[in-house]
Amino acid sequence: MKRKLVFLPLLIFILMGILSCNKERKATVAAAANLRYVLEEIKTQYLKDYPGANIQITYGSSGILTQQIINGAPFDLFMSADTKFPNKLEDRGLTSASAVNYCYGKVALWSSSLNLSQGLSSVLLPEVKKIAIANPNNAPYGLNSVNALKKQNLYDKVKNRIVWGENINQTAQFAFSGNAEIGFIALSLALAPEMKNKGNYYVLPEDICPPIAQAAVLINGWEKNGEAARFLDYLISSKCDSIWDKYGYGLPEKE
Repeated sequence: MKRKLVFLPLLIFILMGILSCNKERKATVAAAANLRYVLEEIKTQYLKDYPGANIQITYGSSGILTQQIINGAPFDLFMSADTKFPNKLEDRGLTSASAVNYCYGKVALWSSSLNLSQGLSSVLLPEVKKIAIANPNNAPYGLNSVNALKKQNLYDKVKNRIVWGENINQTAQFAFSGNAEIGFIALSLALAPEMKNKGNYYVLPEDICPPIAQAAVLINGWEKNGEAARFLDYLISSKCDSIWDKYGYGLPEKE
């Protein structure tokens, strides 16, 4: 059954958290690997506005983070690279509210040495011996990449050259280090200074690879101090719009 993702009335959650707030004001966040750069920038800005806060972020593939939460990992907030994994946690009764659609991400081809002017067909260049893609079972960006290749009838032609990354960060590292001539990575990583200045990228068209709706959800137990809800409320507020835009993310309409 499809769920309609809407912005939560987070104020009520924040007020609940403030009422039971302890002095620590700590929030532990499990975040999809594609969010590394954008979240660190948002976190820096957040701590300037709320200097007493303690935000700890663990990055990984959405699938593996989901399994860790199912197994009892003490996270307060889960920021997935899709909507499927937050809904999986909700179905298991592990969340305190419905998921919030916080951004839309795009897939990009990236190479440190090759001209990508041929777009997705660049994977067929004779110089390409290895193609890095995130494991589609755990990484939504990897799944979208595989689907795009299949849609263009390219997957069977290159599948023997694919090296699978555990998450999108590892996939980007394969390409960045030269262990793969081309990598399918998040546009946000391609726009990060470390990679933007040392390679070139091609954004997959939306008709081939639709933007990925990414959702976040509060995990049971976050109420112990309310910081997780306040952080979520902050990162979907207009205060962070320019940061999301800087890293190539699309934003849902705010209600």
